Amino acid sequence: MMKIKPLIASMSIAIISASMSLSAVAATDNTRTTPARTADKLPGIAVLASLDVQESRSTSIDNNNTVATPSIKPKTTDSMSDLIDTKQDNRIQSASEPVAADNMSAAELTRKDEQSDRTDDISEGQAVAGPSDASSIDATDPSSFEMPQYEKSLDFNTDPAIKNIEDKDGKRYTTLNLSNYAKQVNNATWSPNMNVNSAMTIKMQALLDWNYASPGPIDGGWGMNSKKALINFQTMKGLPATGTMDQKTWDALTKNIPANKPVLVTYTLTEDDIKTNFLTTPSGSEAKSKVKGLYYQDIKEMLAERFHMDIRYLDKLNKNKNYRAGETITVLNTRKPLNERINRVVADKASKTLYAYNDDKLVATYPTTIGSDATPSPQGTFKIINRVKMPWYKATVGEGGDKKVHMLPPGPNNPVGVVWMGLSKPSYGIHGSPKPEGISRQASAGCVRLTNWDVLEVYANIENGATVELK
Repeated sequence: MMKIKPLIASMSIAIISASMSLSAVAATDNTRTTPARTADKLPGIAVLASLDVQESRSTSIDNNNTVATPSIKPKTTDSMSDLIDTKQDNRIQSASEPVAADNMSAAELTRKDEQSDRTDDISEGQAVAGPSDASSIDATDPSSFEMPQYEKSLDFNTDPAIKNIEDKDGKRYTTLNLSNYAKQVNNATWSPNMNVNSAMTIKMQALLDWNYASPGPIDGGWGMNSKKALINFQTMKGLPATGTMDQKTWDALTKNIPANKPVLVTYTLTEDDIKTNFLTTPSGSEAKSKVKGLYYQDIKEMLAERFHMDIRYLDKLNKNKNYRAGETITVLNTRKPLNERINRVVADKASKTLYAYNDDKLVATYPTTIGSDATPSPQGTFKIINRVKMPWYKATVGEGGDKKVHMLPPGPNNPVGVVWMGLSKPSYGIHGSPKPEGISRQASAGCVRLTNWDVLEVYANIENGATVELK
């Protein structure tokens, strides 16, 4: 769904003798970027005053020397690549690689959005359990659609795309042959006077993930979603919700975690990994409707979602890897599945967080996107009325008499991701996202959007009839 326009990378004017020459070099930014909305529709993502959001990779110790948290500086430096590269003797140096999505400023996100494609032609849409699920179709929609018989019989419930997020059983994880950087991460221990570094940041993000205060895609940068996750964890444990690390917070984070549990582990790719269905996501609803599934685009995208990682961080950990069966890569050791009844959730637009409760006990929190200024979510209390794994999506394109309807097949790159949980408010629901790095940043059409792995966790624990409060 992303199409990055060419950028002018450099322009120089050289005057030699009596002649003048002008040269320009064009460079294409082909990295996966965050699909934010344009500035006039941006839902206040840069500053959440109550959260004291800090979005810079540069870090420092606060004035009291008691908390190691990032702070804003005019320029950012990225020491992650040097830490990963063991040939550099683990020296921390600045680098010019792009910052991760979690550390982009509002202006940068807006610029990326202006470069993004305009091929998302959906004017309205609705998730359905299947192409012939008439009960889920809006009866007021004058458009009609009939799927070919062979597509009606496709079963996506056992598709490997969703198994790859849910199932870690039988897969091989070790701590053998870890890089010096990975060992630094695994051995990192917080102390009040320590210097902030990438290894400690990853350790903190992993601990939050293990304690069900999801930081979203883990990337080694301390930004909006990481800060929120720390605040949410402190709230869950009855600690002062400062968003800064202290001894009591560190003790609570590590209390139920084995001291030797590794953050980064090695994983050996299997034949099943390699043989997963992959497909470049086409542009436009009509083209999407003609493919068998909206699968992962490549193995890196699949692995990043399975291991709760930003795809760029996965790349940095695994430079020069070919991703072949039998090859060993370094990945994040993700949390155990949540095993808590969820009968109430609160989706709060101000904090961009979904709070999951078992009665009055807060059991998990997740970063989320909740509507936008252009299409705000309804406020009020509703109920979960249906839960669909691997939903189809009925996309309506055009307006008035020019409406066309396309049924988009299931998959992680479906507009609603791998799960749809419909609310008693028609056309609204809680669902996944094809672009996890955009959670809390990009706008939604009024629904509550989570990463695919977070929404699967909610799906596995929430009850039909659970209360959903949107505020």
